[in-house]
Amino acid sequence: MSRSQRDKGARAERDIVDRHKAIDVHAERYPLSGASRFRGAGHDVDLYPFGRDAAPLVAEVKARKNGSGFTQIEKWLDSYDVLFLRRNRADPLVLLPWSTWAVSAGAKIPHWKQPNGSVAPE
Repeated sequence: MSRSQRDKGARAERDIVDRHKAIDVHAERYPLSGASRFRGAGHDVDLYPFGRDAAPLVAEVKARKNGSGFTQIEKWLDSYDVLFLRRNRADPLVLLPWSTWAVSAGAKIPHWKQPNGSVAPE
């Protein structure tokens, strides 16, 4: 992995952590997120939507310059609140837009304010 790829991944992970902090949900980047198997795990972010004393949700963060691989998912999700992806004989996956996740995680407002103060589109 090149330095620019590593830095891009770290920026995406910090963005997710910052978004959670903005809605008062504790989140933190996992040590060496993915670079090593720290304590047997290789995920990117720990999320604590149920409080710091509860076990964290472990999250993987993916970022793509042009959305390659995300385009079809975005088409399926369109303007819905939730997308369920189900493969035969497997548990369904649940995909939520940020605004839906933020509200379900306890946010008082469903949008995300950018560091410069502007509001990101939903």
